[in-house]
Amino acid sequence: MNGPSRRGPGKDPRIVTFRVALESLIESLDATVRIARWQPSGEPIPEPLRRSAQQLQERLGSANRLAGGRFVGAPAVVATSAAIREAVQQLDAAFVAYRKRADAGPGQEDEAAIELDAEVGRVKLDAHRWD
Repeated sequence: MNGPSRRGPGKDPRIVTFRVALESLIESLDATVRIARWQPSGEPIPEPLRRSAQQLQERLGSANRLAGGRFVGAPAVVATSAAIREAVQQLDAAFVAYRKRADAGPGQEDEAAIELDAEVGRVKLDAHRWD
């Protein structure tokens, strides 16, 4: 029985906010990877994709601020918040590695994008942990 006082961790407003921040971050990282792989001779980059990538720093900052907080409450809420925090930290580290590699010199952006895409994919595989 899930009454108002017995919500699952996925319904806790803190978890909902944290999950939305993580999902927005993933969307911006996906957009960043797609733009990095975009063929310049092809069609122009769609505006929604460009806009999502442009929001990456803001979304990363928001997710990191939430990840820096401490969640207290039911064990399920704490476990879910810990899983989301771990995902944010992994994505943050992956983006830092991407920027370092992409800025290392000519021809490095493709490899950097592949590595970032792989890490985003690994985090997505763990999505069941924050539902």
